[in-house]
Amino acid sequence: MANSGSRDLILQRIREGLKTQVPVPPPMSDEAVIFPPVEDPMARFQQECKANLMELTLTNDAGASAQQIAGILSSLPEGEIYVQDAPFLRQLMQTVATVRTVHWSSEGAPRESAQATISLAEALVAQTGSVFVTAACGGRGISVVAPCHIVFATTSQLVPDLKTALGSATRKGILHNNSFACMISGSSRTADIEKILVQGAHGPVRLAVVLQAGN
Repeated sequence: MANSGSRDLILQRIREGLKTQVPVPPPMSDEAVIFPPVEDPMARFQQECKANLMELTLTNDAGASAQQIAGILSSLPEGEIYVQDAPFLRQLMQTVATVRTVHWSSEGAPRESAQATISLAEALVAQTGSVFVTAACGGRGISVVAPCHIVFATTSQLVPDLKTALGSATRKGILHNNSFACMISGSSRTADIEKILVQGAHGPVRLAVVLQAGN
């Protein structure tokens, strides 16, 4: 009977609560401003990358980009690298000075022994310092398996905010033609335990973006 009485009391409170009219908030305008507009996408992206513990390097041409990628690879332990099988990366990797075995995404998923993955970005979001990637980059594992994820992009791919990035991807059919899409904001990290920051919690310890000038 005690349990029944408690239940009846709870139900009574719910009935009383349902009698209270809750005002319906007015619909938000499509033009409503939540975040201030990004005045300088490059400066904002650099600022957010630093806050996200992301390694960002600006280059002027493909030669400098290849040299930068080679430098990152040389700092890693021995092991193969997994690379998105895209024509540009095929060409770029021919000039990257490394003796590592290259495993292309067209040959299968990345192995856990891979020390680094290299992929292209769909876009870079200045407002949050994020890299926008999809399944086209070589599958979900390319941004999760290896301890270092290297992303190549050009300054023409830098957009001010998430709305712009998703709008462009929708118009181009990128979202429709890929099984997944995500935003990566820095290396994988957590501070759940005693608020101590730990990198590489659920993915790469390092996220390095090589951003080349031009298209």
